[in-house]
Amino acid sequence: MKKTKLFDVHEKLGAKIVDFAGYLMPVQYSSIIAEHKTVRNSVGVFDVSHMGEFKVKGEHALDLIQFVTVNNASKLVIGQAQYSAMCYNGGGIVDDLLVYKLDENEYMLVVNASNIEKDFNWIKENNKFDADLTNESDEYSLIAVQGPNSRKVLEKISDKPIDIEFYHFFKAKINGIDMIVSRTGYTGELGFELYFKGDEAAAVQLWNAIFEAGKEFDIQPAGLGARDSLRLEMGYCLYGNDIDKTTNPLEAGLGWITKLKKGDFIARDVLQKVKEEGLKRKLVPMILTEKAFPRHGYKIFKDDSEVGIVTSGTISPVLEKPIALGYVAKEFAKEGESVDVQIRNKNHNAEIVKLPFIRK
Repeated sequence: MKKTKLFDVHEKLGAKIVDFAGYLMPVQYSSIIAEHKTVRNSVGVFDVSHMGEFKVKGEHALDLIQFVTVNNASKLVIGQAQYSAMCYNGGGIVDDLLVYKLDENEYMLVVNASNIEKDFNWIKENNKFDADLTNESDEYSLIAVQGPNSRKVLEKISDKPIDIEFYHFFKAKINGIDMIVSRTGYTGELGFELYFKGDEAAAVQLWNAIFEAGKEFDIQPAGLGARDSLRLEMGYCLYGNDIDKTTNPLEAGLGWITKLKKGDFIARDVLQKVKEEGLKRKLVPMILTEKAFPRHGYKIFKDDSEVGIVTSGTISPVLEKPIALGYVAKEFAKEGESVDVQIRNKNHNAEIVKLPFIRK
């Protein structure tokens, strides 16, 4: 089992520690609901150092990224990030990821913790361009400071104003440590991600400095449980739940990042055919009309026929209602459609709605 450089901090804070993607990670400190509301209303801090970071460099770095990802990375300028995905030859999703353009011929790919080895091997197998590819995941720590007051906290300990647009980044010193500061967010709130290298002492020093700067805003640590409920309220996909090798980006609602006209890339022809023939199912958001807990794998029915499956579910701390994502047959995927989620052999009514579940 791997530990992040902040593991001892989480233990001292009394966090509930779980095995997540081969890492010992904090799932909650006080309660998931309290941490969730702290991020929505003020500012919370996540240790997400388990995420993977790959560097792609050289004259053909962009060629490799264009070939293995579905979005059009040629549109990026230095200091810009992009949400994308990688597909297998048959159109199933290898992973969703972020692409950062660090320099003219240098990029950083940020991938999900559970997929680091798989993703790296997949890119390496398809590196017919001989680009320089390195896995720097173990070198980086990653702290996410999220919530309406996140900018105010970080500007107290930054050497420059934290003034960046969504899906952009810059290099700065936070508490004297060189790092990449980005604004990509997975919570739906104003928030920033801090990528930095250094030993355990440096990571702990930074963590403590952030909390000292955030005292007046009642800053709190937040675990993976709140991270999951926050992203679900916004309708953001989670790999392993809502997307995986059995789903393609078009049915997962990721057509907006799938640039079929950009040129050749893995699974392009397959995805083009899917688009031409029409989707058979779609990932949809649902709100249940009565209190029940929808979980991954629960069946979805229309009348007495099984028409889909739940991929993610929780009780929304903001709405105080059960919310879920799930795949349903296309004919039942319209907003306003009524379906049933089967929970412990009992059907619970749900309405298909529009994302995000909460309006910001």
